[in-house]
Parts: sequence; structure tokens; C-alpha cells
Amino acid sequence: MREPILSAKDIVIKFSLRGRVLTAIRGASLDLYQGRTLAIVGESGSGKSVFTKSFIGMLDENGWIDSGSIRYGDHDLAKFKTERDWLSIRGHEIAMVFQDPMTALNPLRTIGRQIQEVVEQHEKADRAHAKAKTIRILGDVGIPQPQLRYGQYPHEFSGGMRQRIVIAIALACNPKVLICDEPTTALDVTIQAQILKLIRKVQHDYKLTVIYITHDLGVVANVADDVAVMYAGDIVEYGGVEEIFYNPKHPYTWALLSSLPQLGQKGQELYTIKGSPPNLFVDIQGDAFAPRNPYALNIDFQDRPPYFQVSPTHFARTWLLDPRAPKLEPPAAIRHMLAQYAGGDRG
Repeated sequence: MREPILSAKDIVIKFSLRGRVLTAIRGASLDLYQGRTLAIVGESGSGKSVFTKSFIGMLDENGWIDSGSIRYGDHDLAKFKTERDWLSIRGHEIAMVFQDPMTALNPLRTIGRQIQEVVEQHEKADRAHAKAKTIRILGDVGIPQPQLRYGQYPHEFSGGMRQRIVIAIALACNPKVLICDEPTTALDVTIQAQILKLIRKVQHDYKLTVIYITHDLGVVANVADDVAVMYAGDIVEYGGVEEIFYNPKHPYTWALLSSLPQLGQKGQELYTIKGSPPNLFVDIQGDAFAPRNPYALNIDFQDRPPYFQVSPTHFARTWLLDPRAPKLEPPAAIRHMLAQYAGGDRG
């Protein structure tokens, strides 16, 4: 396999909160490959946004990378300490699209100036060149009449158009990696589809590598090449999108997929994951998912599992893959998906 464009290894991120230390990311690792789309999926609070914010130096002031490495080119981003360090990466190399465009945009400034100032600052471009590039980018992200809309304010745009503007800001410095943090959460279904189509288009046009952060498995199925499943601050399974959907190995991945509404059966309650995620203020013994896992083994409560390799591109952190573990059948919903896959139905 090709060398990854970004490789995070054993990342630990901590926060100081009211005199206590919370470990938000617990030794997470993943590889990102050039030109591909990686979806990071998991429940709210699993650490998806915190993990990826560490790639661009946007952790809150009370947070820090405690250990691990984030290799990007010749840099170890985990060792960056100053804003000056991060300005060589943020925007130029790695950019982020946030989920709420109203908090990402300044309501008192025209959208054209908000994009143009990014171009001027990062490219040291003169005003005329920066304005021309801004208008071109607005057209690229599907803003009609970009020369006219250049002078309008955020409140004059719909939610979907505001999200297009946020994408335009992220593209302003021609990054190589685009992180999309729940980019369709606040949008209705029709507009969601338009934004996903737009991101695919700009990925092709700008030759981007994309990270999606989402809890929506429907989005994952439509956009991802690779999937990282995150639980309690750790990547518990990683693989190609078909490997994760049609050959999942971690019980948490089983639970997420079983919760898909389309897998429910008429007259039966939709599957829900029982219990709550662990308290990250305390050290976690064993597998963090064990208390919620109906397939948990005794060792799950004692020792954290290593990654077991399923294929050259597929890994899972579960003791069920240990050769000594009992051979357990996945849930009925997962078996149904596997049967569909075997029969050639992948719709």
C-alpha cells in the first residue's frame, strides 16, 4: 500500500477541567491516504472532532497532545507548540469545514471580504488578485452570480449557501487535506445531498484528500473510501468502506450498523445500544466498550485488546479476533448484510 499522506500513531489528548484531567483521546491511530476519503464515525462525544482538531492546532486552550505522533510530510504535528508553527500547516496544507456556518462566518462582514482576507493573508496577494480568486472560488462552490453575491452578508444566504461559503473559505489557500466536521448536520435532506455532491466535486477539482467526521452511516456509505470507527477516544476498527459495512469485526461496529433504521424489521423495536459511554475522567480498564457489549469476554474487562489484522487494509481492536477466542456469530442484522453482500446486493 502507498505511504499515507498523514499518519497519527498512539495519540493521547488530555484536557484540564476544574482541576481534573480528562483523557479525551486514548492512544488513537489512523492513516490517511492521498486522494481518498476517510470517514470517522462514532457516537457524539466519542472524540471525532477533538482528534482531527489536533491535526490543525485547534484544540481548546485547556487541551494538549500528551503523547504520540502525527506525521505529515517532514513534520510531526504533535510536536508543534506555537501558533507560528501551525500557520505553516493550517489553511495551506490542512483546512477544516465546520458544521455550523453561522458560527464560522462573521455576520458583520461581507462574505467576499471574509474569503478574500484569507487569500491576502496566506498568499501575500494584492487586493485585485485576491478578489478575482475569491469570485472564482465562489463560482466553484456553486454560488450563483458570484460577483454580485461577493458584496452580500451571511444573513442574505440560505443555510445551504452559507455552508458553500464556509467550504469556499477552506479552499481559499489550496489545501491538500480538507476536514469536514459534520458538514450537513444542520441542513435538510435535499440540501445535504447537494453539499455532499459539492464536496465530491471540489475534491476532484482541487485534488483533495478528505476526512469526514460524522455519526450518519448513510453519509459514510455514500462518500467514504475508508472508515475509522471511534469509541471513547480510540479507533476501534479501521478498514475500507465495504470491509466495515459487509465484514465488520468489532462489537461496537456491529451495534452501530444494527442501529440503522433500514435494517429494522416491521413490528419490532429498532435496535439501540444499551448503557452509556465511559467516564473519561477515570482510567479505563480493558476494552472501553465492554460494559455495553453483550459479546464481552472476561478478558475485555481486564486488558485492552491490541489491533488484530483482518486484511492488509482492515484492523479491529477486539479480543474476539484472538485465535483463542470463542467463535461467535454477529447479530442477525449483520448476518443479513453479509448475506446481501455474498449475493451481490450492495445497494
